[in-house]
Amino acid sequence: MSTRTTFRTAGVAVRAMLVFTLVLGVGYTLLITGIGQLALPWQANGSTVQNTAGETIGSALIGQSFTDADGNALPEYFQSRPSAAGDGYDGGASSGCNWGPENADLVSAIEERQAAIAELEDVDPSEIPADAVTASASGLDLTSARRTPCCRFRASRRRGASTSPTCGPWSRRTSSSATSATSASPA
Repeated sequence: MSTRTTFRTAGVAVRAMLVFTLVLGVGYTLLITGIGQLALPWQANGSTVQNTAGETIGSALIGQSFTDADGNALPEYFQSRPSAAGDGYDGGASSGCNWGPENADLVSAIEERQAAIAELEDVDPSEIPADAVTASASGLDLTSARRTPCCRFRASRRRGASTSPTCGPWSRRTSSSATSATSASPA
C-alpha cells in the first residue's frame, strides 16, 4: 500500500468522523431539543414550579422536605419519601444507598422513620408500608404511591380543606401489606 493511499484513507476517515460528529452529536441533539420544546415545553424544561412572583422554586418531579427550623416534619404538608441524595433531595448528589436489609444502620433508620411517621400520622407503626420509610434508588422521588392517598387526606384535613375520608389504614389499601419495612430494599 502506498503512502498516498494511506493518506487518502485517513483523510476519508477523518472527514467521515467530522460529518458524523456534526450530524449525530450536534444536529440530532438540536432536533430532539426542538421537538421537546415544541411538543412538551413544560417537561422539556424540567417540570419547574413557580411561586406567585413567577420565580422558579423547584421541580414537580423532585421531592423536598417540609420541616420547621429544628428539622421536624410539618404535619400540614405531605411528606416525601426519605432521600439518600446529599443533604436531602439534592439533584446534584443523586444516588441511592447500598445498605442491605440486615445492615444495622438501615434497620435503625427505618425504625426511627416508622416511629416518626406513626407519631405524625397517628397510626400504628406496623401499618406503615416499607416504601414510606426507605429511600428510592435516586433519592429524589417525590412520593410513594402506596402512602400518598392517606397522607394527602390527613395533610388536607390539617390545612382545613374539606375532604371526604376515603382511606382506611394503609395495610387495608395495599396489596403487599405483609411486607415489613426491614425486609425491603434500602434503595
